[in-house]
Amino acid sequence: MGFGVFIHRSDSRYNDRPAEQYQFPRPYLRRVEACVGKWVIYYEPSKVTDTRGYYAVAKVQQIIPDPVTPDMYLALIKPGTYLDFVNPVPFSGSDGLVERGLLNDEGRISGRAQSAVRALSPSDFNRIIDLGLDTNELLLPRVDEVGTFAGFQDEQAPLEFEQSRDRVGYIGSRIVRDRIFRRIVLRAYDERCAITGLKLINGGGRAEVSAAHIRPVEANGPDVVNNGIALSGTAHWMFDRGLISLSDDLEILISRQVNDFDSVQGFINKTRRALPPRRQFERPHPHFLQWHREHCFKQ
Repeated sequence: MGFGVFIHRSDSRYNDRPAEQYQFPRPYLRRVEACVGKWVIYYEPSKVTDTRGYYAVAKVQQIIPDPVTPDMYLALIKPGTYLDFVNPVPFSGSDGLVERGLLNDEGRISGRAQSAVRALSPSDFNRIIDLGLDTNELLLPRVDEVGTFAGFQDEQAPLEFEQSRDRVGYIGSRIVRDRIFRRIVLRAYDERCAITGLKLINGGGRAEVSAAHIRPVEANGPDVVNNGIALSGTAHWMFDRGLISLSDDLEILISRQVNDFDSVQGFINKTRRALPPRRQFERPHPHFLQWHREHCFKQ
């Protein structure tokens, strides 16, 4: 089972939407073709301000020529596979380089580290997934498997494959994805409802807001932070039913079908705009907000 790395900058000049497509020039075509049907990890270079390092995982579905830009291609991401990491993983940690396949025979970083698209070994994939997603509940190898292979380096591949398969199953679980999505979105909004501005914590220390998908999973909405918004119970109910929505600049829109308009006006925060996350890349993306207005909002 092979894996890959796609380098992406939040300030990229390419037409990238990491949860949906990755644009690249012709010279990278063969490398990206090798990633079709495989899982890739997104990496943001250290030169980027507030870099996220290794920050997400997704599966490449197919490659098509870019219909707009000559000599450019799009790697299309399989719907429902993209997932932001709970903990962005730095290029180098306390144990040294995280992507150890970048080391040459002398133990130094090779020129491959500059490649925008590159292969990733199963062991490096496992390591980055474990660091990024808190995979504590992954199944450990059976004792008899460890004993059988101990001391035989050329026999490690089957066990490594099984461990990778465990992680692929983990990131594909809807229960796991919902839990991770909630953590990412609530952290971005400081556990505060974007519509009301309220930050309520119950007696058990749990925030009384939920992580709402702007474009729902059932409509191929990805588990990416800018397709999410933190909402209290009533605001979430209204948002899902199209009674409120957001403009691209986060103005709160109220449907004409609301039967108690004045009360809803008093319900939303005084700015009349959704309270945004601090970091620009975490803000609701206009692409998803447009979908909500066109397919959900009751004008």
